Amino acid sequence: MERILGLVATILPLVFAFAFLVPVIDQGMQKTGLAAPFGLSTLGFALLIGGGWGFFAQIKGRWI
Repeated sequence: MERILGLVATILPLVFAFAFLVPVIDQGMQKTGLAAPFGLSTLGFALLIGGGWGFFAQIKGRWI
């Protein structure tokens, strides 16, 4: 159990990005009527931005 919690703790930035940031970006774009660039869907764009930001936080250890 301790091993599983340790694994979850190490990937927490990615979990936060995909569980919180991606839906917030997607829903925010849909509510405001913003179109995603390059012909992407709002979900695809949110996955790129939120996932990229989470990946950055995972690698660097910080969000900014």
